[in-house]
Amino acid sequence: MTLLAGARVLDPETGETTRADVRLDGDRIAEVGPGLDGDGRVDCTGGLLIPGLIDCHVHVAFRRPEPLPRSARILETVPVLRGLLARGITTVRDAWGADAGLKHALREGWITGPDVLVSLRQLGPTGGLGDSWEPPAGAVDRYGDPSLPDPVFDGPDAARAAVRRMVRAGADWIKVGASGAMRSVRAGVDVRPTDEELVALVDEARRCGRDVMAHAHTAAAVVSAARAGARSIEHGTFLDDESVAALGNTWYVPTLSPISDSEFAPDHRRSVRLAAEAGVRIAAGSDLAPRPHVDLTTELRLLAAILGDAAALKAATSEAARLLRLDDDRGRVEPGLRADLVLLDGTDLDVTDLPGRVRTVWHDGKAVGARE
Repeated sequence: MTLLAGARVLDPETGETTRADVRLDGDRIAEVGPGLDGDGRVDCTGGLLIPGLIDCHVHVAFRRPEPLPRSARILETVPVLRGLLARGITTVRDAWGADAGLKHALREGWITGPDVLVSLRQLGPTGGLGDSWEPPAGAVDRYGDPSLPDPVFDGPDAARAAVRRMVRAGADWIKVGASGAMRSVRAGVDVRPTDEELVALVDEARRCGRDVMAHAHTAAAVVSAARAGARSIEHGTFLDDESVAALGNTWYVPTLSPISDSEFAPDHRRSVRLAAEAGVRIAAGSDLAPRPHVDLTTELRLLAAILGDAAALKAATSEAARLLRLDDDRGRVEPGLRADLVLLDGTDLDVTDLPGRVRTVWHDGKAVGARE
């Protein structure tokens, strides 16, 4: 038993905080309320307890641009994951690059880090996102790793087969490139799946017990992916009224961080405002791939500038858990849920410098990072 005493506790659904103690029993929250008793008392006076943060779009094992051995991609994940957990990020959804072996290493305790949900590769048609091709060499699979299967498909039946390859290799989620990369969009060469391919892909994912996350920069790609039944739309850089309307039953993960300093940043911020004003469900994701790494704490600062601090924290806790179908297990500070918690210095909701405020992180009820 551990008693976290004297903090204010955030309800991410309302944005309100209340003075309460939190009693932990193993990896679960046992009780929340004032005046609790318990062994292992931790003085949290002057602090704010929030649920462990959830990043819905990371790349913890992204291929490096340098021509390094394949092992470098795997080994780089060790400090990346350790650093994420120390900053209060206790669950992540990897949007391609990490394989099922990483989850095994975390379960076995070989490495430390957040819980990781993997998608393996981002599926797409020939010439689209996920199709590595170079003029001198033709098709090039730079991963060259059987644990990350071939992501390319052409036609609805091939899209179904691609989903099955990912599921066979241990994917928790299916990632599809409903549009091309930003550079392709900018060049006017946006090779993307047909509506029939997207419908088949989403249907096959459901038959396999998986949900689909769809990379989509353009409004047209957002509409196609949302109407096909993707559970979340990633990026959504250039939304319009039609695409926002299509997001009615879909989560929007804006990933503001990677292009926050680019010429498209104003369009991206406008898209988030349009979605928020229309009541679209927004979950937080950092798109961790760029180096030097940005992470969820940067993304929350950018989201808060548009939505406010309380809404940004909700996007990274209860709403993120809801998107990932984990809301019966984490994302709030309530009895019965996972004891994934972060103690921040101060009792306000300001997310401007979350890393500087983190005092202690609990993951599965264990203190994994504590500042002296």
